[in-house]
Amino acid sequence: MANGSVGNNGGVQMKIKTAKMGYEEVLALPVPIHEKPVRQRLLFRIILLILSIWDLWVTRFTYRTIGLEKLGKDEPCLVLMNHSSFIDLKIASRLMVTRPFHVICTSDGFVGKKWLMRLIGCIPTRKFMMDVTLVRDMVYVVRELKSSILMFPEASYSFDGTQTPLPDSLGKCLKLLKVPVVMIRTNGAFARDPLYNNLQLRKVRVSAEVEYLLSPEDIAKKSPQELNDILQEKFTFDYFRWQQENRIRVKELFRADGLNRMLYKCPRCKEEGQMLGQGTRITCRHCGKAYELTEYGYLQDVSDEEICGANRRVKEAGEDGEIKFTHIPDWYRWERECVRQELVAGTYRLEVPVTIYMMVNTDCIYQVGEGLLIHSGEGFRLAGCEGQLEYTQEPTASYSLYSDFYWYEIGDVISIGDARAQYYCFPQNSGDIVAKTRLATEELYK
Repeated sequence: MANGSVGNNGGVQMKIKTAKMGYEEVLALPVPIHEKPVRQRLLFRIILLILSIWDLWVTRFTYRTIGLEKLGKDEPCLVLMNHSSFIDLKIASRLMVTRPFHVICTSDGFVGKKWLMRLIGCIPTRKFMMDVTLVRDMVYVVRELKSSILMFPEASYSFDGTQTPLPDSLGKCLKLLKVPVVMIRTNGAFARDPLYNNLQLRKVRVSAEVEYLLSPEDIAKKSPQELNDILQEKFTFDYFRWQQENRIRVKELFRADGLNRMLYKCPRCKEEGQMLGQGTRITCRHCGKAYELTEYGYLQDVSDEEICGANRRVKEAGEDGEIKFTHIPDWYRWERECVRQELVAGTYRLEVPVTIYMMVNTDCIYQVGEGLLIHSGEGFRLAGCEGQLEYTQEPTASYSLYSDFYWYEIGDVISIGDARAQYYCFPQNSGDIVAKTRLATEELYK
């Protein structure tokens, strides 16, 4: 199964244990032995809830349930939750405090604290990779431990406030587990802490809906594809549209900080890597095009009079081909289509110098040296560590990409790898390429 898991970013960011070590030394480290999940104790659920109380109180968290009376008090279930920010896990801790549950968690979350993560009930896995061991662990949890499972099937936080791809194997997983499916859908979590915004929290209320989605009988009657279609519909959302329709006001003057990480391509001059999100505006440093991100989540075209006179010549030259946006997800979809056109034409290529970290166990993330990351229609190629490292990854290896902004406060990251090792590549002075690389990975897979 291509896994979904809880991420690591947002809100109060956690650091991660790192160390410098030679590439061959890291490869020589012992391969960790798989351990079955351990039963989660009530004490640890209470601890999780206590650690969550402050953020839930600050956001005036509320929730409502739909059909939850169908779920037995001690009946294990699979809980699927959309993934918006780090508060997601705190919300789940509040909603699931009365029943034991295990969380599907990305393996790097275990680094330096494996014993604690296991006691909390976390199950490690690697994002966007086929993981038979994960499926076995999930079956063990529901059948032997009689516990529920919390899973974020999108596996990564949304960049633009809309849904990210779900694994095709999810329907098969539901049929294998044979337990009820419950969905937790949040509102306000993305508006409070969007991934691009440098971990700066906004004053936004957060709420959730907890819905009984599928019974074991429903799952038995439907094909895996029918189940996937149901989940795809449930995981369709647009949080900027939600903000606009519900008149949710974000007054903070830093609301556009880092927006260039996602909106990296100018719709007027078509240059990439020249956008700057700062304060309440995103501006192209090449042609001077500027948008205001309003308090209600709209993009407002800045008047021509406010554009620097030195940029007027560039503006006029590119005006005929200009595309104007008022909605951030529309801009992001346009960037996706641009990437797709590059792939079809055979012109897409990423080639950037990177600092390379590796994970081969949960003791540490090892900085192993420098290298070159290449991404094209043929997939990924990573070479470095003075000629010792050579890794390739086919386009069909993953339906999406483990990429993140400000990963563990180190930097924007692109992560690739296999069951033996995970490579965390931090681009060096290469502009905003992480979002485009994720888009390209997803379009290549299609």
